[in-house]
Amino acid sequence: MKNLFFLVLLSTIFFTACSTKQQIPKKVEEEKAKMVPTSFDDIEGFYDDDLDHALNVFKKDCLKAKRFELFRDVCEKAESETDGKDFFTSNFQPYKLYDRESRDEGTITGYYEPLLNGSLKKTKRYKYPVYKMPKNLITSDDENLKDFKSIGKIVNNKVVPYDTREQIENNPNNPNYQVLAYVDDKFDLSLMHIQGSGKIRLDTGRIINVGYAGQNGRKFTGMGTYMLNMGYISKDGLSIQTIKEYFEKNPSKLDEVLNQNESYVFFKLSNQGATGSLGSLLTAERNLAVDRSVIPLGAPVFLNTKNPVSKIPINRLMVAADVGGAIKGDIRADFFWGFGENALEYAGRMKEKGKMYVLMPKK
Repeated sequence: MKNLFFLVLLSTIFFTACSTKQQIPKKVEEEKAKMVPTSFDDIEGFYDDDLDHALNVFKKDCLKAKRFELFRDVCEKAESETDGKDFFTSNFQPYKLYDRESRDEGTITGYYEPLLNGSLKKTKRYKYPVYKMPKNLITSDDENLKDFKSIGKIVNNKVVPYDTREQIENNPNNPNYQVLAYVDDKFDLSLMHIQGSGKIRLDTGRIINVGYAGQNGRKFTGMGTYMLNMGYISKDGLSIQTIKEYFEKNPSKLDEVLNQNESYVFFKLSNQGATGSLGSLLTAERNLAVDRSVIPLGAPVFLNTKNPVSKIPINRLMVAADVGGAIKGDIRADFFWGFGENALEYAGRMKEKGKMYVLMPKK
């Protein structure tokens, strides 16, 4: 999403890396390389994938990726291509990713675009505000804001950090807070804060897209670690679903947990749905968020992992179109599942091992 800090879902709420040590060529260990050239024939499931669909997704992302010199020529070639298998095998060299400790497996998590129910007017049901950027929020290089991303406000002619989440939640009549819409589920709203964007189905039936507008400058703190430390949940089977089930049974704990996180996100109306850092509209189950220091945005990436619910293998050619604050590491990605409850079912449970192959344009 455009909001890099709030992109990830389960990995942000609670993340523990997991990978398996494997033997790789001596050359990799000597040179400490991250990528090793390989053959398409050695990539499990490559030829079984819908490569024509993968080509169409690549073309879509090329509208933004072609600004990068690395992809300019291959994106021009893609415009007239229709055969995905021929296009990718003729124009790209696959490289298998290894981490710094010679392992070829990393962690694949999932994210999604929330779909909330809401209204433009506050009612008994729709009572949780989705705020626009506050009128009094400022950016400044004042010394008082050096630890707050230069974001604050002016109080009595003095620059101070902006309000915490708890302060915002406890002062709904503050004239500086501008409401975009109201929704009916506070926990789902907190997930939209983490994701940085979402959709709201209004009581009129119309669906509006809301995107990231800004943040209060406060540090983000995930809820998972706090809940584990307090004994509210156990590490076994931890997922968004189990966290939500806990709050359904213990609604009085919701504000306590959410207010451990001082960060607060503000939104704006958007003309389109979930948009990656590349600048293109994300395609469900075909776009990834990656560590840009390892994988360039716009690169095709073949992924070997598993469906988090059915455990059926996923062998699929994706495109790196997004980044995220918690997506860091040599073999690390966030799988975009789409929007709504069905997407959450997968994104909220996903923390699978995976292998990744980066396709780089041939010189």
